[in-house]
Amino acid sequence: MTTVYDVTTWSVPGNPTATPHNDIGLIINSIIADVKSQQTNQVSKPGAVIYIPPGDYSLKTRVNVDISFLTIRGSGHGFTSLSIRYNSSTSGWHEINPGASRVRVENTDGNTEAFRVYRTGDPRLSSIVFENFCLDGVSFGSNENSYVNGKTGILIDSANDSCRVERMGMVYLQHGLIVRDADALSVSGNFLAENGTCVKLVGSGQATKVTDNLIGAGYVGFSIYAENHWGLLVTGNNIFPRGKSMVHFKNCTRSSISANRLHGYYPGMVYFEGVCTENLVGANHFFRETEKFPPLLQYNNGLDDLFGLVHLEGGNNSVIGNHFSYDVPSGSVTPSGQTPTIILVASGNNNYIATNNTVSSIAVKTVTLDSSTTGTKVLDSGSLAQFQPFQSSNAFRATP
Repeated sequence: MTTVYDVTTWSVPGNPTATPHNDIGLIINSIIADVKSQQTNQVSKPGAVIYIPPGDYSLKTRVNVDISFLTIRGSGHGFTSLSIRYNSSTSGWHEINPGASRVRVENTDGNTEAFRVYRTGDPRLSSIVFENFCLDGVSFGSNENSYVNGKTGILIDSANDSCRVERMGMVYLQHGLIVRDADALSVSGNFLAENGTCVKLVGSGQATKVTDNLIGAGYVGFSIYAENHWGLLVTGNNIFPRGKSMVHFKNCTRSSISANRLHGYYPGMVYFEGVCTENLVGANHFFRETEKFPPLLQYNNGLDDLFGLVHLEGGNNSVIGNHFSYDVPSGSVTPSGQTPTIILVASGNNNYIATNNTVSSIAVKTVTLDSSTTGTKVLDSGSLAQFQPFQSSNAFRATP
């Protein structure tokens, strides 16, 4: 039984002209078919490792992963900034493309994903690993600053357990990673940047973690998005511009956003949408400034500065011990002449805001409570002048 494969030494039966350099998708699909043909014993299906050595590989055919215990591994995430390249003269550059184990996503088969993980029936797919190679979307077309090309790096499209995406590089994809119905997923140590959306967790999920990543989406999408998740841990990430939302929870519960560094150009850096309950936002560093890169000055996420850097919808959430650095000139505030909001409790009951520190270049409202909220506790998170409640159902203690 073969369990370790190298894409550069594999020959596709009946197709001797296929190579990983002209279509690595054909090669990997053929290898998966070989694994399935050899591993037919229900009680012993160890899976396999598929190795992608350093090199440039074209992917024209989507890879369909429908077996558990499969690792697809390279030797380097190979990230380099394509946004800087497309907006600069590169005549004197040492190199202009991503490197290491680089897969160019160039689908010509009618599909939009480089990798789709999907299987019906029981049990759900388990222990699939994508590790240490680069998925390069190559181009956003006629407008290289659009973040739109219809391409997805990895789509895990059916219920899954204990899958891992680690040490990957992804660049210039409309969607880097999409995972549906995840249980105990690990997204860790990746460099995901200049994608429309970097990490999107959809359907539902539990006990998942997004940790220790370097992440930066485009203004059209999310750096990290999760819906209907509980027990999700988002921690230790360095999240940089310019996602329209840096961490976006929709109908999530009992999850944590902690010890991250978040650097954004727009309001709504952390956005709790819908019914979000019993979540923690703690010990994060927020830095909000304005766009500095001339080709992207015209873009924003459509939100104004009354929306809050942290926007809460839902009840019994805690925002504790965060540091906010707000460095936006008064002339750049929208709506013009208004006082920006740092934390907005937009709806819900019994939210807890405590011991947050704000350093700002202009006057701000550190905490604003919309009229629909009740029972909010705000402790040591700003002065009386920085507190703006539109209702009386709250407890407030000013920072001494």
